[in-house]
Amino acid sequence: MFGLEFPPINEILRWQDIAPSFNKVALIAVAAALIGIILFLLASRKDPSVAPTGSRNLAEIIIEFIEESVVMQTLGKSGLKWTPFLLSLFIFIFLCNIPGVIPIIQMPATARIAIPLSLALLVWVIYIGTGLKHQGIGYFGHLLWPPGVPVALKPLVGGIEFISTIIVTPFSLTVRLMANMLAGHILLVTFALLTEALLLAETSQIFLVPMSILPFGMLLFLTAFEILVAFLQAYIFAILAAVYINNSTMGHAEEH
Repeated sequence: MFGLEFPPINEILRWQDIAPSFNKVALIAVAAALIGIILFLLASRKDPSVAPTGSRNLAEIIIEFIEESVVMQTLGKSGLKWTPFLLSLFIFIFLCNIPGVIPIIQMPATARIAIPLSLALLVWVIYIGTGLKHQGIGYFGHLLWPPGVPVALKPLVGGIEFISTIIVTPFSLTVRLMANMLAGHILLVTFALLTEALLLAETSQIFLVPMSILPFGMLLFLTAFEILVAFLQAYIFAILAAVYINNSTMGHAEEH
């Protein structure tokens, strides 16, 4: 009989603990943070008077990308001070995403809810804090009641805006990142197992071996596609964070 056995979903999502409360997903997150730190430490040690090469060249490319494609597109020139934060978000998320296509590891740390939720809550605290810093307690008035809302509609609009901004925003940031990475992870596992099952078919089913090229080809395509997804999800998270921060400062800008 054709022996394709899909592992329990818990084995796909939860790896064995390395230490109490510290598993390989946590290890990926720690490694992602360290790789990002080491990259920019190495880049900062290069002589700025010399043409950039190696780590410095890579660091400058990433910084320029964040400044031009995220900061300038959402916050404008005055928002360049947010570059370090948005740069850190992008690099950390990408480095947590990309292990999903690395053989043996094959697990994006962002496919588990803890990391996306923590990052979403961090962004939530920052954009709420930014709004309070720029607008004081009046920020909540701008947040809940956009200009021109009739008094009679304020309770309804305020309720909708409260749910949308305070509750839905961090939830949507979390789910968007986690769901995309989890879906890709499950697809890669599925086609990898199918390829293995066909290659290791019993002698009586040797005719199935050539068919392994089909799921293997799909596996290669999905691997390339997941590299793109890993980049896009990091970019989308960073640019949405920038949009939320910009929205928190708009009321202040309009008043001045």
